[in-house]
Amino acid sequence: MTHVPLRARSGPAVLAAAALLLASIAAGTPAHAAVDDGLILKYTLTETAGTMAVDSSGNGRNGTISGDATPLGAEGLQLGGSNAHVKLPNDLMRGLDAITVSTNVKIAPDQGTPYFIWGLGNTNNGTGNGYLFTTGNAYRSSIATGNWSTEQTVSANRDLARGAWKTITYTLGGGTAVLYEDGVEVARKTGVTVTPGSIGAGTTTANYLGRSVYSADKYLKGQLRDFRVYGRALSADEVRALGYVSPEQKVALDLEGLSLGDTTAVGSDLKLPLSGPNGSSFSWQSSDPSVVSSEGIVTRPAHGTGNAAVTLTATAGYDGASASKAFQLTVLEDISDRQKVSEAAASLKVWDAGGIRGNITLPVTGLHGTAVQWTSSDASVITASGEVTRPAFGASPVSVKLQATVSYGKAKEDRRFRVQVLPLPKAEPKEGYAFAYFTGNDIAGENIYFAASRGNDALKWDELNGGKPVLKSTLGTKGLRDPFIIRSPEGDKFYLIATDLSIGSGTSWDASQRQGSRYIEVWESLDLVTWSAQRHVKVSPDTAGNTWAPEAHYDETIGAYVVYWASKIYADNDPLHASGTHNKMMYSTTRDFRTFTEAKVWNDPGNSVIDSTVIKEGDTYYRFTKDEGRVSGCLDIMQEKSASLLAVDLPDTTPRNWTLMGNCIGKNAGTGGVEGPTVFKSNTEEKYYLFVDEFGGRGYIPLESSSLENPDWKLSSNYELPRAPRHGTVLPVTKAELERLRSSLG
Repeated sequence: MTHVPLRARSGPAVLAAAALLLASIAAGTPAHAAVDDGLILKYTLTETAGTMAVDSSGNGRNGTISGDATPLGAEGLQLGGSNAHVKLPNDLMRGLDAITVSTNVKIAPDQGTPYFIWGLGNTNNGTGNGYLFTTGNAYRSSIATGNWSTEQTVSANRDLARGAWKTITYTLGGGTAVLYEDGVEVARKTGVTVTPGSIGAGTTTANYLGRSVYSADKYLKGQLRDFRVYGRALSADEVRALGYVSPEQKVALDLEGLSLGDTTAVGSDLKLPLSGPNGSSFSWQSSDPSVVSSEGIVTRPAHGTGNAAVTLTATAGYDGASASKAFQLTVLEDISDRQKVSEAAASLKVWDAGGIRGNITLPVTGLHGTAVQWTSSDASVITASGEVTRPAFGASPVSVKLQATVSYGKAKEDRRFRVQVLPLPKAEPKEGYAFAYFTGNDIAGENIYFAASRGNDALKWDELNGGKPVLKSTLGTKGLRDPFIIRSPEGDKFYLIATDLSIGSGTSWDASQRQGSRYIEVWESLDLVTWSAQRHVKVSPDTAGNTWAPEAHYDETIGAYVVYWASKIYADNDPLHASGTHNKMMYSTTRDFRTFTEAKVWNDPGNSVIDSTVIKEGDTYYRFTKDEGRVSGCLDIMQEKSASLLAVDLPDTTPRNWTLMGNCIGKNAGTGGVEGPTVFKSNTEEKYYLFVDEFGGRGYIPLESSSLENPDWKLSSNYELPRAPRHGTVLPVTKAELERLRSSLG
């Protein structure tokens, strides 16, 4: 085992032994024999000025640097991410049956997607039309004869690490494509039928470094150096010579880039990285675990005892090599109990105080671990735990005074709120339906669209807003899928929640389940027309790789909404989410779609399940779920029931708390593969509709059954749905709500 000690002072200082290991990489040239045979083009990109990328292969194929690019000499060419790129000569791949493309790249942490690191090919009306490219998103290379639908892809099925230099290499020869990272093979694909020279019949005019052949894609933000194109497929040994990084170098690089930020005034828990971008694993040791634990938990010295000095030591390991780096921390003494309660009291908030329409969140704990006790001036209207009884329809609003007493130790402080509880709305029959949905796996489709039924006909629909999106996302991935609308139990408030996911931006399905969003997008409305500002709310734990298809159901037994969604949950010691796992249904509860309880497992049968939806009839909850792991014997929608919405099923639950009633619902109704179910009862007859997303065919299609307890789901006839609905929600609405939707949205 090789062990190299490193230590950190005001700025990390690498000792001489580690510096020697890093020297070749820092210089931009790994310490291996040059591989020049078959070079078509070579840009070192070490210029210090100018707009020319000089071809040092001797072939005279110089490139043109443009946009927000800055030459950095030995550190390569810095690309600003706005429009910086290098334009390569035309027809670079003409006559080639084989190819190797290799470069050093350091991707900026805030790189937008989708993006190419390099792309060689053609563009037609802004769309790629025959090309070869590499991206760090789901680290992959693809060769195509036309647009994205013709791509033949080799992928590592994980993102390329950002903020660290990587040597990436793609070879194609004899129908076999191989992808390398730092000189080591990470993916292979056989049976590739496209050759580089066949693209554009040899004519390629969109050959770029740092830019995609798709005009709408993002530019590369980061640094590039040592870009090479060969007219042959290099061997594994030759690729290794281009960019192999030894275990000792990986460890040294990861420790060199390891930072804890400002450690001179630590006052809260630290997030200690468990791995580095070059693959090292980190373990931590503290000189005083009572102040800072090896997990980064900080216990500040008692108020008045002074600050504490602690040394945290990180040991990095990779394939038998290891090294250490020490950080000197100053942990601030704790604030006084009086200051704690004062800050905690100031942070309290009662949402919608001017117009309360349902149960509210009154937290019993506050900042700094304080306790909060509530009292109400009228417990018949608002209890001390936030249950609300609204005045009858036609009555006047009721004002209530709430007092929060915040305490810590012997310190206490009161905070008072005056709130107004509104009377109940008039109960009105449902005389139509609203439909919220998204439309496809592209940027335009990943928005929320609305449609309205023709009166009480649940099978005849008209698109609203001229077929244009009603809601778009400005947060998270900026993609919206699987919208779900729920009406409050009182009837006069609506919440819309949606998946934060954009496949249209270039995210792969695998990457979106490993490093995807842990948030849901939330809006609220009083009329289904005017919606609040978007809220980007984290509901999944840090161990989650995705948060898909959130839905909600109000549970009268707890006086709150149960929000549930699908997530892949990875082990605590797998921060890169590289292992294999399956989707399970998670849940959390909320009263206001602002404050959520800690997520817990709701349904984990041991294999993948997604897209649950629930309807209650009498005292029974009926749940419909997409079975992705043959839990029920069929990769399709299954139906279950339970007397309790919060009944939990885990892999070892025997018998299951939810009883399986039926499987293969779509198949038995004569559909193709279906998912994304939404279920609702007819407003006018004893009939239930189950809209399902035939994702490989017609999109949403309606099934119907006269009973939930004895279901017989059949495809409805004579239906007219919107043009391209995908996974969404159908909500029964009143006549006034339906008319308002049509008059306001057109």
